[in-house]
Amino acid sequence: MKPTEKNLTGKHLIGGKYCGSGRRKFRAVNPAAGEPLEPAFCEAGAAEVNRALELADKAFEVLQTVPVKAIAALLERIADRLEADADRIIARAHSETALPPERLRSELARTAGQSRAFAALARDGSWAQARIDHALPARKPLPKPDIRALFMGVGPVAVFGAGNFPLAISAAGTDTVAAFAARCPVVVKGHPAHPGTCELVARVIAGSAAWAGLPAGMFSLVQSSGHEAGLGLVRHPLTAAVAFTGSLRGGRALFDAAAARPEPIPVYAEMGSVNPVFILPGAAAARAEELAEGFVRSLNAGVGQYCTNPGMVLAVAGTSFDRFLAAVCAKASRVPPAFMLHAGIQAAYDRGTARLSSIRGVKPAGSSGTGAPRGAGPKTAACKIFTADAGLIRRRPELSEEVFGPAAVIYRCKNTAQMLELARGMPGSLTATIHGFERELLAHGGLVRVLQRKAGRILFNGFPTGLEPCASLHHGGPYPAATHSFFTSVGTAAIYRYVRPVCFQGFADAALPEELRENNPRRVRRLVDGALDTF
Repeated sequence: MKPTEKNLTGKHLIGGKYCGSGRRKFRAVNPAAGEPLEPAFCEAGAAEVNRALELADKAFEVLQTVPVKAIAALLERIADRLEADADRIIARAHSETALPPERLRSELARTAGQSRAFAALARDGSWAQARIDHALPARKPLPKPDIRALFMGVGPVAVFGAGNFPLAISAAGTDTVAAFAARCPVVVKGHPAHPGTCELVARVIAGSAAWAGLPAGMFSLVQSSGHEAGLGLVRHPLTAAVAFTGSLRGGRALFDAAAARPEPIPVYAEMGSVNPVFILPGAAAARAEELAEGFVRSLNAGVGQYCTNPGMVLAVAGTSFDRFLAAVCAKASRVPPAFMLHAGIQAAYDRGTARLSSIRGVKPAGSSGTGAPRGAGPKTAACKIFTADAGLIRRRPELSEEVFGPAAVIYRCKNTAQMLELARGMPGSLTATIHGFERELLAHGGLVRVLQRKAGRILFNGFPTGLEPCASLHHGGPYPAATHSFFTSVGTAAIYRYVRPVCFQGFADAALPEELRENNPRRVRRLVDGALDTF
């Protein structure tokens, strides 16, 4: 069923109740038709932000004492209800983003799957890393006190939905379910490009919290098309942490606002990333066509609107390079232009590709064929391939800035030594990729070691688009890829964004959190007097 104004309110959902009025409203726009969608959505102001955070702060106190089975049940219920309402949610998301329904169905499955993964994580409890050092009252010259510590939730979390993942990194995305698993309430600022999708998903979360008997204030959704509400969330004294996925400019603005508070708080922002690909000579000689096929597929996944999109390729000049570039251009010419998520992203992509074209020494090499989707009204994005000599990167550092969309520059290197030299000067990225034979990888250990300092995830003989949310995944990287390279925005380790260590000294056993009590009632893995518990 396609959502209409009859089943969307256009209001905020704060503490389980819809609210919102006034003249200031905005609408989502169908990217494929360029037409506004009903209903109009209320703009949040200071009153809505304050109400949501006051309720969240009260809910935080309650969440610290609820049984862990209630937290796990909430997360499993969210997954179940997302799947039950999949048709309605996907229909609205398709109309707001132009993403294909099959892509959205896959994304919804990922969203439900990660909610269940965090339910299992909460139930297991070992993520809290409980540590116990028993007292030694007879120790000389001073007695040793009883000291115990674990990770605990930080407080209300402000989550900013991502434009390119309306489900998996949005109202019920990783940040929200990770915060819930850590017993933290969440206030989501819905993305203005898909507010209807956000409302439908928020309804699922609020209903699930009520079903689980948890405080309604643990989740709120505020809608806004501008910066006022977002900055209000970051600056509010009750906000304890912020999660953001988007542009470098947007993430840095939130980071700076949080740092300027009387009491600064962490902003976990995932931002710009060029995701370089290094092709070693053996791979280029043996697999030029295969590499071109994989690269063009990765570059155009989701119309290039993935944060792991490979925007830079480096390979050694010669006949193998020429074959690879020709194959890339041939395959790119068969990629039809497509709609981007919204007009703002399209405009930024047009500016970015125009900037590349204007740099002396950067030459257009290939692009999508002509034509646009049937019935197209607005502009579409074409895949664009550029080429340049690698030495230009040192002279024009703006070439290392992300162009968000299906565009890439393929650089001719003099040799692998120049590859290594350029890698040393690159900014941080979410990913870096190396293609080669195993013997080449071993022979270029210096490149691997440099990339360990430059990227959060290093791939060998693969392509960076596509993520497997799991305990081992790290989706983050050195600045400007993220504001803190230690933390991931995808996978179960994301829970560590929303916790801090709390140490208890000399406490009565009954007053301790369950994970630290002597009889270990939850049977969690703990470090006791320097050794892991055995059961």
